[in-house]
Amino acid sequence: MLEKYLKKTNIYYLKHELLGRSAVTFFGVFLVLLTMCLVFFISSKGLSTFLKNHFSITDFLFSSTWKPDRTAAEGGPKIGSFIFIVGSLSVSAIALLLSTPFSICTAIFMTEISPNIGKKLLQPAIEIFVGIPSVVYGWVGLSLLVPFIRKNIGGLGFSLLAGGLVLSIMIFPTIASVAADSLRALSGDYKEASYALGATRWQTIRRVLVPAAFPGILTGIVLGLARAFGEALAVQMVIGNAIRLPKSILDPTTNLTSIITMDMANTVMGTEWNNALWSMALLLLLLSFLFIIIIHKVGAKGGLNK
Repeated sequence: MLEKYLKKTNIYYLKHELLGRSAVTFFGVFLVLLTMCLVFFISSKGLSTFLKNHFSITDFLFSSTWKPDRTAAEGGPKIGSFIFIVGSLSVSAIALLLSTPFSICTAIFMTEISPNIGKKLLQPAIEIFVGIPSVVYGWVGLSLLVPFIRKNIGGLGFSLLAGGLVLSIMIFPTIASVAADSLRALSGDYKEASYALGATRWQTIRRVLVPAAFPGILTGIVLGLARAFGEALAVQMVIGNAIRLPKSILDPTTNLTSIITMDMANTVMGTEWNNALWSMALLLLLLSFLFIIIIHKVGAKGGLNK
């Protein structure tokens, strides 16, 4: 009787294990295929600029002339994206320079200086930052930040500085959370050995803990950079959307994501203008892959993956 019961139980669990394994495999394969289809679709659209319309890759990347609607009588369309690439790189760099020190200091305070306050106050605050929609960041920047810059710093208010400040707030939770996790993941032996050698708490943090957690902190910085590079709406609302190269951080300009969101609805599928926007989307996709590769390389050398 017991043998019969155990046999039925084993068959029951085997069936459910097979069902669970099949479901997980199906969804895993589905996600892989979906990603491959997405990459193929964007690549086929983005490469049409060079394969179908025969534009030069060099001109597309390094020319600052953006006149995609120019007729053949006027010399034909020009689709240089250099202004948008510079805008994306500049606004992301400003955001990183502003957000990284503050994020790392916050992570150190949360984990080493005052863990109780970090757990009860800072961690919930960071989670609130993560949940705020990007349009809210853009609206606050448009209502408060742009007028403040115009009145107290100079320029029109719509500028690289405004975009960088808004982005720095948006990427702060990502960098701070990953940096804090990296510091928490360190073995307690590091701290104990440092104190045993007579180091102060600040010396332990600066010379032992931060260097040991640096690969994980760098992973957070790269994740923040990826977030900043791909953000569209919030930046679009405060950067000015002027198609020109900025001469200072107070000048308005635009970036890749902004020009895609503004122009895509005004173009006809398959035209040179539309294909040029898809080429910019492909460029963003390739940069995202680059960020992913950097994260994996950093993680393999001792980051959060260990």
